[in-house]
Amino acid sequence: MDRETRAFAESHFRRLRGRPAGGAGATPGRVDFIESPDSFSYADFFKGYLLPNVPCVFSSSFTEGWGSRRRWVTPDGKPAFEHLLRNYGDVVVPVANCGVQEYNSNPKEHMLLRDYISYWEDYIQGGCSSPRGCLYLKDWHLCRDASAEDVFTLPVYFSSDWLNEYWDALDVDDYRFIYMGPAGTWSPFHADIFRSFSWSVNICGRKKWFFFPPGQEEALRDRHGGLPYDVTSPALLDSRLYPTRKHCSPPLELTQEAGEMVFVPSGWHHQVHNLEDTISINHNWVNGCNLANMWHFLQQELRAVQQEVSQWRDTMPDWDHHCQVIMRSCSGINFEEFYHFLKIIAERRLLLLAKEMGPGDMEGSAGSRLGPQQAAFDVSRIAEVLASVVAHPDFQRVDASVFSPQPGELLQQLEEVVAATASL
Repeated sequence: MDRETRAFAESHFRRLRGRPAGGAGATPGRVDFIESPDSFSYADFFKGYLLPNVPCVFSSSFTEGWGSRRRWVTPDGKPAFEHLLRNYGDVVVPVANCGVQEYNSNPKEHMLLRDYISYWEDYIQGGCSSPRGCLYLKDWHLCRDASAEDVFTLPVYFSSDWLNEYWDALDVDDYRFIYMGPAGTWSPFHADIFRSFSWSVNICGRKKWFFFPPGQEEALRDRHGGLPYDVTSPALLDSRLYPTRKHCSPPLELTQEAGEMVFVPSGWHHQVHNLEDTISINHNWVNGCNLANMWHFLQQELRAVQQEVSQWRDTMPDWDHHCQVIMRSCSGINFEEFYHFLKIIAERRLLLLAKEMGPGDMEGSAGSRLGPQQAAFDVSRIAEVLASVVAHPDFQRVDASVFSPQPGELLQQLEEVVAATASL
């Protein structure tokens, strides 16, 4: 990030102060296609798509050097089953059954990759049909395996990735996934975890995407308040079941070709269908641009838990603590861990700035791919969101006695650095 881009971003967030996070902005009439890496900079992406929070598609030129595009695909563009079996056949992978609805998702099982590929080959031979159903390999954490081959190179546009930076620091998890499946496999209507951004690259195959900007999903709720499982279902035309469907604008539709990379904005609900045998790499990520959306989402999640167990508020000891425990089990994170997430990222940015605060160093750094201007921007975003966290009544009920530093102390430190770096 350069100085001008940082100033542009900070001006953007000053204009948003006082507005609710996660709201919809202007909805584009189409999804832009980015043709050439040579003429599209990080600043172009940041200003044109990340800050406005709108989708775009990058051409296959952006991924042509990836190892997976060379090794995982046959010369005729199909999945290279032999290579996958040779390198990963004994790996246990998660597989969803697209033909079975379980709430608004699909039930999962685990199997060896070789068994899934055997199923896949039988599915193709059977004319895209199998008595076992329509099975989709989803959420395979291949990149957690240190022995994984050179699968991809992280595009610079997505390199400010706090979610995976945090989990890498803890060395226990990540949000980097492989998806594989035959034609007909699909992902039901959803918004991504924590209202994260995501990116998705087709290593081979084609996908059909349906995008709905933030807020549009409210018009798709049924008469009981539930979101649809499948936005292409004819059931949505029943006005008795979906009384507000007529207020929803048509989705943005996109067909993603092999090698292309889709940027999925924060809070956009979407549904995705594989049009042919497809392998994709997908990352979820959070940074300063959607941190407020993540915090807004967590507050909504806690309110939903509190409403569900409200009848026991006066009789359950440590009711607030139990709400946080339930929230973490349902959402994967609670207020305590969110603070720890903010702390880890903040400490790493403060360390970088402490090393490189000299005026001559602020345009770039070997110590950070995006440089100290990015670090200064990150600190300002963490400070703004942490101030909201510290003031939140439910966070004040969290036992913070063992937190180090204390939230108020960290906030003060961040605010001092924001002031010190304002003119740099």
